[in-house]
Parts: sequence; structure tokens; C-alpha cells
Amino acid sequence: MKSGCDDRQAIRQGVVPLPVGIRKSKASRWRAAALVLLNLLMVAHFIQWWVVGRTVSPIEPSETMHTLQRGAINAGFIFFSLAILATLIFGRFVCGWGCHILALQDFCAWLLKKMGLTPKPFRSRLLVYVPLIGALYMFVWPTAYKLFASSEPSPLIPAFTNHLVTTNFWETFPSFAVAVPFLLICGFVTVYFLGQKGFCTYACPYGGFFGLADKWAPGKIRVTDACNQCGHCTATCTSNVLVHQEVRDFKMVVDPGCMKCMDCISVCPNDALYFGFGKPTVAAPKSSKTPRKYSLTWPEEFFGSAVFLISFLSVRGVYALVPFLMALGCAAVATFLALKTWRLFTASDVFFHRFILKKAGKLSKGGWGFLTCSVLALGLVAHSGWVRYHESAGERAFQRLQIPDELALAQANPDPWMSSTDREMVVDGKNHLRAASNFGLFANREALPKLAWFEYLSGNAKQAIELLGQASALQKDQAKALSYYYRGTILNRLGRYEEAQKEFDRALAERDDLILAREEKGESLWQLGRKEEAIAVWTDAVQRNARLPLTNNQLAGAKRSAGQLEEAAAYEKQADQSTPDDPLFHWMLGLRLKTLGMTDLAEKHFKRAIQLNPQFQGQPR
Repeated sequence: MKSGCDDRQAIRQGVVPLPVGIRKSKASRWRAAALVLLNLLMVAHFIQWWVVGRTVSPIEPSETMHTLQRGAINAGFIFFSLAILATLIFGRFVCGWGCHILALQDFCAWLLKKMGLTPKPFRSRLLVYVPLIGALYMFVWPTAYKLFASSEPSPLIPAFTNHLVTTNFWETFPSFAVAVPFLLICGFVTVYFLGQKGFCTYACPYGGFFGLADKWAPGKIRVTDACNQCGHCTATCTSNVLVHQEVRDFKMVVDPGCMKCMDCISVCPNDALYFGFGKPTVAAPKSSKTPRKYSLTWPEEFFGSAVFLISFLSVRGVYALVPFLMALGCAAVATFLALKTWRLFTASDVFFHRFILKKAGKLSKGGWGFLTCSVLALGLVAHSGWVRYHESAGERAFQRLQIPDELALAQANPDPWMSSTDREMVVDGKNHLRAASNFGLFANREALPKLAWFEYLSGNAKQAIELLGQASALQKDQAKALSYYYRGTILNRLGRYEEAQKEFDRALAERDDLILAREEKGESLWQLGRKEEAIAVWTDAVQRNARLPLTNNQLAGAKRSAGQLEEAAAYEKQADQSTPDDPLFHWMLGLRLKTLGMTDLAEKHFKRAIQLNPQFQGQPR
């Protein structure tokens, strides 16, 4: 009799596998079928875009950010809005029956059980607030920042536009190289360490809003008087909910983590549980009659929260690879490992799944293995934090540069135009980004162009060209085009015009509307003596955008050299109308035109710069 009581108490605390006698859940089969169908529809959606080239925009809650920030009404925003409205009525059904990440977690839990490992629920008082904080950061913080902190004027409510259909389905998703480890961490790893719904409970920001909406929903798992507190419902629940305790104290499940999987209803031997409508959680008593059991003491809670925050900041965005959700999953796993490692040093007995890590104050072989793996994993997080610090410091230095790109690229040596702040930022930024590049595990496609720019400003043009080549090999679309453009421009300044022209062709192949690349390509052709081709390229540029001061001046000089004075005068007039009356801009134009041998026009702009600011009198030409 005593043994049976002990088993029941263990079930209630969620620390033992399912006991003999609990019937299988029929609801789990229906839910598995629904989740399989969901994933098949996702695959079909992707294939339809692949074949047709045009499809409904991704039905993903994260797409809501583009609606809130840019006013882009997309399918993801509509889905997320409808899902929250449905949750306000029926409770958190969408998570349990319509989430591909939850399907992944269920599949991973099934695999672990096949291997003889039943994921154990991990219960924390503080970390359960991470999803809501993450949701507020994703969806509310951008608007709050725009309202109170942004220095750039922009409307609080953006102008809404229709983005229900897209031709670039994968634009907002991570690459395959990132998606695979993301699914591994947010699926198998979080399930193994934190329980079957570990990612949902301690990381998913969408669940933060769904959990909040669930508190107001009249739809709940409720109980009749037939309940005898057998604990089968709690033992079956995969959402870390103490079902038997909640229905006893509140006559319904009030935990916002309940995803309405219906397993508890299906396995109840007395059919005492049901889904029904009534008062919501916010109208229920504030506390349970029985104190809830947690996996952590209060000191461990605070320690774990600190580890979570540090781990999240360390891995988020590192190498420009780790996305927000993956960083949350990594931080949750790192927190568990740190807490378990702490216990290996402070507790006399430590267990994990069916493994004995420490017994009577002595580490087992399994304990040493766990400790080794934990130290390596936490060391990787710490290393990521070190790299992320240098990447962030380099980014801050880059943002503080004052020298305009146009002036820096006007001649091979930008040093005369750099302020003392620029020189300080170049040294500081280069040191930080070089450290991150030399000791990082992966190349950062976003940091490499910045490091190249620091190298160029410090006089290492050849090193800048090499770094931009590395960056372009990792980038795509617009970023790739810009790396080609800057690489070609620096090659132009070094007099390597044949190589430069090839870079501009690559840039225009990626982005046909990159006018700057057309300006520079024309310069390459002009310097190579292919003047008719240069004029054709510059003419194409002004046909795309008539208000181009440099290109119009280039065409004016080209036409003047060919004796076509009337056309030259027209282009010069157009250039003057669109040239800002700024001494730096005039000096830049003078330098660029002088390089092309258009000395009369160059001298005109040098004189205007000196008129506007006499200090330019002594500047090198």
C-alpha cells in the first residue's frame, strides 16, 4: 500500500514514467495526424512556390513583425491575429494542434521513448516568463522604441500595404545551414533536457502571447465530481501541467501552459475531465491549496535567470547566423546545463533521466561524462559571447564613422578627409572585428565588409579587396551586390580597371538598379580607352535617374572632349541643378572628374568648394 502511495506522489510531481494501468490516449493519435497534415501542407506550400514562382506569403507568426514595423499585411499577420482571437475563446488550441515546432518536439520525444528515455518536465518559477518577455520584445518593443527613443522621424502606425502574395518565399527564413541546427536545438535538445514541451514552455515568444490570451479564454479543461485524484492526467500531460492538482483546486486547468492536447481527457479512467466553457482563469482563485513543486530552489532560480540572459546575449546574432528563436533555445539548454553542473558540485545525489550522475557525494562515470559535455557546451557559449562582444564593439565603431563614403572613395588615399574621431574608430573597430574574425569559428558575412572598410580607411586597400571577396562569397542579393560594388570601386582607385569592370558586372547582375555601379563601370571603361562604351553606360544611368550630379558631369566632360559642346552644356546644366551646395560634395566631384582627365569641370568644382569654405584652399587635389 505504501508503495502505491509513493508512486502516486511521484506521478503528481511529474518525476516518473507512466505507470502500468494508464490507458493510451486516443486524442494523441488525432493530434499526431493533424500535425503530420500541417507539415505536409507546409511542404506543399513550398513546392507550389518553387514550381509556380509565386505563392501566398509564409503563414508564420514571425511575419507579423513586418506588418507592425513596415505595414506589410501578410498571411502570417492574418494567421497570428486569428489564432490569438481563437485562443481568447477556446484557449491554447493552436499550439497543441497547429504548430510545426511542437510537432517536431513530439516526434523527438517519441524517438527518445523508443530509446528508453522519457523526457522529464523541468519546472521553473522565473523562466516561464521568458516567452512573454520575448513576445513583448519582438512585437511591442519596436513600436515603443519608435515612439520614445528613435531619432529618425517615422509614423507610429505605418502605411499598410498588401503583401499577401510573394515571389520570394524564403526571404525571411534562415538558410539551410542555420535551419538544421535550429531544428536540432529547438527540437531534440530542448526535449531531451527540458521535457517534451521544453521549447514551448521556456523559449517560444508566440506562446507568450497565446499563454496570456489563454488566461481570458472561457474554454478550459474542466472536471466533474467523478474525479478521484488518480493522477493519470498529470502523468500523461506533456505540457508540464499538474492537471490533477489544478482541477482539484480550481475545477479547471488554469495553467496557461495547457495546450489543450486532450490527452488528459482521453486517459481519465472515470471520464471525469472534459472541455467546456465557463469562467476564465482570471476569475479563478489566485493560489492553489497545495504549494506547487518546482525543480529549482530560489537561489537556483536567480542563478539560472542570470545564466539564461548571459547565454542569450552571447549567442544571439553571433556570426550573423543565430536567429532570435534559436538563441532562446540555446539559452534555455545552457541554463539547464549550468544548473545541473552546479548541483554536481553542491548536492550529494544527482540524477538525470535514468542515469546516476552522483551518488553519496561521488561522481559516477556518467557524471564525469555529463560534466565534460556540459563544460564544453558552456565553453562554446562563453566563446560565442566573446566573439559577439567584439562583433558588437566593431559595429558600434563602424556606426560612429563620420567620413562620407563618396569622399572616402574619391581618391586612393582617404586619410586627408578623416577626422580624429574617424581615425580612432578605425583603429578600435579594426581591432575588434579582426579579433572576432581571427578567433571565431565561422566567418561573419555582415562583419567582413565592415572590416574591409576599416582596412581601406587605414590605407590597406589590397586587404580590403581580399576581405570584400570573402564577403561576397558568403552573401546574397543586395548585400552581395554592394560588396562587388565596393570591391570594384577600390580597384578603380588602384588603377586596376579590367578587374574593376568585372566586379561591376557582377554587382549589376545581382542588382540591376544599382546606379553607383553604372557610374563606376563607366569610369573603368573610360580609363581603358573604351569611351563610347563608357558614354553608353553613363547615358543608361541618367535615363534611369536624371538627377545624378556625378554622372551628368561625367557625360558633360565626355561630350566636351568629343566636341559635342551643346550636349555637354545640357548635361552640365542638369548636373548643376542636382548638385548640393556643399563644399565636401563639390570637392569629391572635383577629385573624381580630375581622375578622368576632365580638368576644366574638376577645377570648377574645386573653386566652388573653396568659395563655400576657404579652408579647402590647402587641400590636396
